[in-house]
Amino acid sequence: MKGDGKISREMAVAAMGMLKVDDAGFDAQDRRLLRTIIETFDGGPVGVDSLAAALSEERGTVEDVLEPFLIQQGYITRTARGRMATARAYRHFGLEKPGSNGGDLFDSRNDS
Repeated sequence: MKGDGKISREMAVAAMGMLKVDDAGFDAQDRRLLRTIIETFDGGPVGVDSLAAALSEERGTVEDVLEPFLIQQGYITRTARGRMATARAYRHFGLEKPGSNGGDLFDSRNDS
């Protein structure tokens, strides 16, 4: 394929499709990590060693390669108890985060 040296939107979208990168910029490994936290560990918290074992990856790969972009984009959080999928991660897969009914713990609505 020969072009004029410019990358069009169509070319970029086609290239990302061939690489199986979705609209959020996630590749198969990113989606696998998120799905593992959501499906295997009920959204977390999950320790990095358990997560790495479930993914058959080294701890360092999870911490240094896979997590940073997902944390930066707000799809997972790192807490003292482990990694947790955010509501944004659930929405990415068309899921609703358990317990996210939109209400407030101290909602003052009268339900009677």
